[in-house]
Amino acid sequence: MQTISLRLPEALLEALKLLANKRDVPYQSLLKIFLAERVTQELRPHV
Repeated sequence: MQTISLRLPEALLEALKLLANKRDVPYQSLLKIFLAERVTQELRPHV
């Protein structure tokens, strides 16, 4: 694992925290899940 610093608009961060709270997970963990899903989607061959 590598630690990074990421600047996000406050509204986006608040929305992420709200979603994370609804799922009962830390917002950083939810962000990692969202990023991993999107990267996987983007790397899939488009047929």
